[in-house]
Amino acid sequence: QVQLVESGGGLVQAGGSLRVSCAASGRTFTNYIMGWFRQAPGKEREFVAAISWGGANTYYADSVKGRFTISRDNAKSTVYLQMNSLKPEDTAVYYCAAGRTMVGVTTTQAWAYWGQGTQVTVSS
Repeated sequence: QVQLVESGGGLVQAGGSLRVSCAASGRTFTNYIMGWFRQAPGKEREFVAAISWGGANTYYADSVKGRFTISRDNAKSTVYLQMNSLKPEDTAVYYCAAGRTMVGVTTTQAWAYWGQGTQVTVSS
């Protein structure tokens, strides 16, 4: 139904910034809420942020509040994650996800579609 492709990952020093993007194709982009998860080696995939259809409502994990900002451009069918004040513990593969409701967004089971991920590495 929906294909998601992440981009923008890379290497950055602690305290630096990076923006990752997720381009969607397939079904109508505006009908889906979008989100970001991340997964470090040997750890479970964890929730990062989510955004509603129109972009008015956002939700963040406590670990990234005040540092990360999620946004979307429906005309471009793209969702972004601006990451500031990066820490080594932010190092992970970042995955884009699409769903239909904000209920249960912190769980992987609540999301219908996933991208392949983009690597973000923060050096100390």
